[in-house]
Amino acid sequence: MNTSLPAFWAVIPAAGVGARMAADRPKQYLQLGGRTILEHSLGCFLDHPCLKGLVVSLAVDDPYWPNLACATDSRIQRVDGGDERSGSVLNALLHLNALGADDDDWVLVHDAARPNLSRDDLDKLLHELADDPVGGLLAVPARDTLKRVDKHGRVVETVDRSVIWQAYTPQMFRLGALHRALADSLVADAVITDEASAMEWAGLAPRLIEGRSDNLKVTRPEDLEWLRQRWVNRH
Repeated sequence: MNTSLPAFWAVIPAAGVGARMAADRPKQYLQLGGRTILEHSLGCFLDHPCLKGLVVSLAVDDPYWPNLACATDSRIQRVDGGDERSGSVLNALLHLNALGADDDDWVLVHDAARPNLSRDDLDKLLHELADDPVGGLLAVPARDTLKRVDKHGRVVETVDRSVIWQAYTPQMFRLGALHRALADSLVADAVITDEASAMEWAGLAPRLIEGRSDNLKVTRPEDLEWLRQRWVNRH
């Protein structure tokens, strides 16, 4: 094990249905290179020597998970997902508490439909944030010119792209701090889109770690087709 990298838990919220894919099953169970997207998303963590354990949050009636080879992996715990991502992550954190995880333990939350995370990016995130007081996330600086528009779709202004980043995952925070931020924001009915936004709502400033732009989240059919072409070219 690389002792310069901290041990960590991983959480994968995977209870969504991915309606924009218009597929016959949730997008995390679509095939990519002979395995499901979810299996690829889990794989980078399961192959890492610093992993302490992994919790996947699934729909209560999910019929696909039991058919995956990794479903019987002793390092993976299954919990019920919530109606929203924040609820799924919170359920997973509560389960980690029940397993004896410490409030100071690092937890990495990763999208179920982000199958192209590189080991280099994962190690970079762990290394850069190992001693950070808040934690942070992989992100990519905006490359294109950005426009702010009105309700009619007309440009109001050009936004300074040098201060705009796209938030990716994994997002890495201490278990206790993330648990409190998510629980409190849910009680307050705050709009929380990812773990970093919950930490921001709690008054903290997560750190951005630049990662690869091909750490793509599959949202639309063309995303999956782009990744399939890369898989073909790679193998």
